[in-house]
Amino acid sequence: MPHLLATSDLHVTHRGNEPLLDSVRSASRDDWLIVAGDVAERMDVVIETLSTLRERFAKVIWVPGNHELWTTGKEPAQFRGQARYAELVRRCQSIDVLTPEDEFAVWEHHPRPLTIAPLFLLYDYSWRTPEAEGRSLAEALDQARDAGVVCTDEFFLDPDPFPSRAEWCAERLKVSGERLAAIPPEHGTVLVSHWPLHRHPTEPLHYPEFAMWCGTSETEDWHRRYRAEIAVYGHLHIPRTTYRDGVRFEEVSLGYPREWRKRARGPVPLRTLL
Repeated sequence: MPHLLATSDLHVTHRGNEPLLDSVRSASRDDWLIVAGDVAERMDVVIETLSTLRERFAKVIWVPGNHELWTTGKEPAQFRGQARYAELVRRCQSIDVLTPEDEFAVWEHHPRPLTIAPLFLLYDYSWRTPEAEGRSLAEALDQARDAGVVCTDEFFLDPDPFPSRAEWCAERLKVSGERLAAIPPEHGTVLVSHWPLHRHPTEPLHYPEFAMWCGTSETEDWHRRYRAEIAVYGHLHIPRTTYRDGVRFEEVSLGYPREWRKRARGPVPLRTLL
């Protein structure tokens, strides 16, 4: 029987991570792979890496992370915001990698069919510390800066043509919610997002202020509303399995070498979901 596997936050351009790409493979060519974002910052590297993975798996399903959406000075493809996302989608489709804009694939090897729903959602700064609750966004960002925490997205993730990342997030929530609502009611789901759908995975963060850049309160019931069997995510670099309302949440990130070298089990670039 085929397996459903997952990875995220491969950050293949970081010294020490690129050799691990060779271990993101399976014994069976029939297996499917979920890639939950943050492959790399440069678009050409993202597509080259996904193309390599596509050669190894029967199906590859990708969602963007924040790093794919960065537009840095070293990036030859100077697309920004929505145009950058659209170009990533176009290039993924050209190598037969599924994206949040494609028809959802269905995993048939389960007691009930599971629709695998890749989601591009972003965040809206709604996950605040108690000190920042009820404050303006400017005040919340100031509090994070005072704590020594500023996500690099503030410099490189352009929301164009939306006025802000929060407004881009609102649009993605609308689009994604409509697609999820159209899934046949007899199907369960595997919900895939780079950013966690529920706030509980952010609880171990060393800097709780960073949760502002990790998700949105608008998705806190999506694992129940859309009949999730598994909610797959990355971003936090805290790989683990948790449960909420009986639903399994899987963070499947590899993370940076400085992080996985501290773990007793070392790097784990591939996880089996089903």
